[in-house]
Amino acid sequence: MTTYQDYFKRTKQNLYASRKIKMPKPELYVIYTGERKDHPEYISLSDAFFGGHTGFIDAKVKVLYGTDEDDIISQYVTFTKVYNEQMKQYGRTRETIMETIRICKDKNVLREYLQSREKEVVSIMLAMYDEKEILREYIEYEKYHAAKEAAEEAAKKAAQEATKKATKENAVKMIKAGKLSIEDIPQFFTSLTPEDIKEIENELMQTL
Repeated sequence: MTTYQDYFKRTKQNLYASRKIKMPKPELYVIYTGERKDHPEYISLSDAFFGGHTGFIDAKVKVLYGTDEDDIISQYVTFTKVYNEQMKQYGRTRETIMETIRICKDKNVLREYLQSREKEVVSIMLAMYDEKEILREYIEYEKYHAAKEAAEEAAKKAAQEATKKATKENAVKMIKAGKLSIEDIPQFFTSLTPEDIKEIENELMQTL
């Protein structure tokens, strides 16, 4: 949006005038650095998150994977893959960063940039992967999902209890109406356990 704002200023266009403005077609890109069998040329917001439904804001993004050629995107993809391999060995540590830089320089991957900006790269990556921050985010993530799972389990249990209570009440009503006997409960109310049937029997005994 900042790029568009600069463009409108440069071309002296008024966003609030009645005349339709002229604007260049936007192009969005994402660099994919992982491993996958299929390589779609484009991905879209609606396909990825809303099952392909349209009728609202959408975005179509061209996916760049890198090639075997020695271009900057391919080198960046290689750098990321080297980093991922080192992280498997050393975790999110400074050693991982330094080994990644060393290996990439040896392979002539982003070599010139890494040689001139090594300290800057290390600082940026350390800031991105601060161990305390990662731990904090991990704890918050686990707490959130634990609470969510507990709430879902409690709701599920409450629904099951409500269903069982209603089933037991129906069984009692049918027995009192002479339409059912205690012995027939397992046949007609298969969800009730022997303990449930015993509770029904005790309840009926108390009302006699």
